[in-house]
Amino acid sequence: MVALRKIRHFVWGEIPESKTERNLLFKIDWFILSYCCLMYFCNYLDRSNLSNAYVSGMKEELHMHGTQFNQINTIFTCGYIVGMIPNNLMLQIVPPRIWFPMMQILWGVLTFCTSAVSSVEQIYAIRFFQGIAESSTFVGTHYILGSWYKSGELGKRSGIFTSSGLVGTLFSGILQAAVYTHLNGRAGRSGWRWLFIIDGIITLPIALYGFLMFPDVPTTTRAFYLSEEERLLSCERLESDKEKDIDHGHLNWNLVRRLLGNWRWYGCSLLFAISGETESFGSNNLMGQWMKAIGGFTVPQIDNYPSGVTAFGIVSTLVCATWTDATKSRARWPVLVYMATCTTTASIILLVWSSPMGLKFFAWYLAGASFAGQATTFAWANQICADDHAARGVVLASMNMWNNVVNAWWPLVFYPATDAPRFTKGMWAMIGTSVATLLVTWLVWYLERREKRGKARQIDAGEDGAEAEIPGEGADEKKGNE
Repeated sequence: MVALRKIRHFVWGEIPESKTERNLLFKIDWFILSYCCLMYFCNYLDRSNLSNAYVSGMKEELHMHGTQFNQINTIFTCGYIVGMIPNNLMLQIVPPRIWFPMMQILWGVLTFCTSAVSSVEQIYAIRFFQGIAESSTFVGTHYILGSWYKSGELGKRSGIFTSSGLVGTLFSGILQAAVYTHLNGRAGRSGWRWLFIIDGIITLPIALYGFLMFPDVPTTTRAFYLSEEERLLSCERLESDKEKDIDHGHLNWNLVRRLLGNWRWYGCSLLFAISGETESFGSNNLMGQWMKAIGGFTVPQIDNYPSGVTAFGIVSTLVCATWTDATKSRARWPVLVYMATCTTTASIILLVWSSPMGLKFFAWYLAGASFAGQATTFAWANQICADDHAARGVVLASMNMWNNVVNAWWPLVFYPATDAPRFTKGMWAMIGTSVATLLVTWLVWYLERREKRGKARQIDAGEDGAEAEIPGEGADEKKGNE
């Protein structure tokens, strides 16, 4: 029984002592994680479908050439950047159970539209607006997770959420291979067009589920499955600093002062702006482009084999997130060190063009470790900003926004489709990014540690002052009595 409890603690986190809190945790795990994971699954299914469609006939049918594929991704990223902070601020005003599904319906409809395009210019327009809609998902969910979960519960939930997006990527390749095999040419439509139709069909029922079941945030939730006692407990169990805690929905100019006058916004934004680019191998489907460029692989193989990158990313994400929650210190930085080591090793192997084919496959899959940084970095930021909800929402959005600002031009410069199959510039860029990730990780760790020491000194000084006043008060009271 003791061994089983230890295993459960490692896998799922601290086990609440009270039955009420255990029931609450079960309910929010079920309804928050189920919807957010399904939503993010659709989000990444849509993103990955474009890459898979490109290598499965879209390039030839739409007469795409040069770096037009990279340009589509850049335009999507621009929409993503535009929508990032406004979407997270809207979650402070509009109930998340309304805003999330609305955005999901919008990108679902645009996904249907993608199946009917006749030119690459039409895809440019569609992807820009899809970027705006989809930007609500990632940072919005991390804001919600930080609103419901304690620091010891947050890492693995962030890991599960991030992995759901990777499952969408994994499923996309398998789905495209199946669609190409069984639906290509059906009703006069190419296989890649059927892929977007199926994607849109999957999206809409999940949005309806969100309208009905998503619980918003603890201070505003009216979810029918939570008792009044559980609603109160959901607020009380996260209160660490009542004086600094900012209620959901409270926005003013003081927020700008708190953001710009503190290292958190700068440090966390810089961390993910740089470390997020280590995902470039997987997010740009470089392995698929590499396989198509060197030849000798069928379309289903080109769709299926890169799934190994995603699969290793899922395993890395879940193991790392679980491990960081299990440690007493809740230290997140070791995951970024692991990630940077793997991407550096993979880049060096791929730079040596004479490496055996099996070793190159190993390198591509090893690079999937880069996905482990997403969950860890955002769990870390949630932890750092736990005492200020409104600022936390903007910091999380800014992290992803600045990463996408870099990502808007990064693939065009370092991973253009015309560089396939070697991507020499990209390999050197990955090594540089990995080293920079280590440096910024140290900087954030140092600043967080310094801030904690400063707070500890303030608390100690306050306690000493209180103790010094008590004897004086007692002496005055005694003198008055005399």
